[in-house]
Amino acid sequence: MFYAYCVATEVASDFGPIRIAATSRGLAAIALLSTAELFSAELGRRGLVVSPADAGAGAEALAREAGAAVTALLSGEPVSVEALPVDLGDRPAWDQLILGVVRAIPRGATASYGEVARRAGRPGAARATGGAVSRNPIGLLIPCHRVIAADGSLGGYGAAAWGGVEAALDLKAALLALEGVHVPR
Repeated sequence: MFYAYCVATEVASDFGPIRIAATSRGLAAIALLSTAELFSAELGRRGLVVSPADAGAGAEALAREAGAAVTALLSGEPVSVEALPVDLGDRPAWDQLILGVVRAIPRGATASYGEVARRAGRPGAARATGGAVSRNPIGLLIPCHRVIAADGSLGGYGAAAWGGVEAALDLKAALLALEGVHVPR
């Protein structure tokens, strides 16, 4: 199992609390529509141990920087987050590949699951792509909300842990609207 020390923090937003975890290697988790208990449990399941003293000052500074970036993003500001390092060390190679492609989808654009699979060099793997996207531990900075169904509708959204599927789809639509994108349900 993957083990790493991390710093965990929370920032307020109009969407509710945003929970963030960072290791010395990068951002390991960002969660919307999650309770503190669910976030903590997910960190533990992934082998991430919250210990600011052991995670190091770099992790704490990165968590603060990510908090500021997320706050700006959720205010509709065009923020460049590509330079923020991510730590996907506990993710399988397939997830890392797909999440790298998703991270490259620019603000104000969308791509279907099939298109993401094609960009990853795996045409026909839309369903497997959906699985990888649903396991994205770093929402917003790996913008899974920009991945939509082949018919141009919102499709699914995996952040339904708190508030249900409808709340998650409302969030996805709101995040896209902040970027000037309006997608039918």
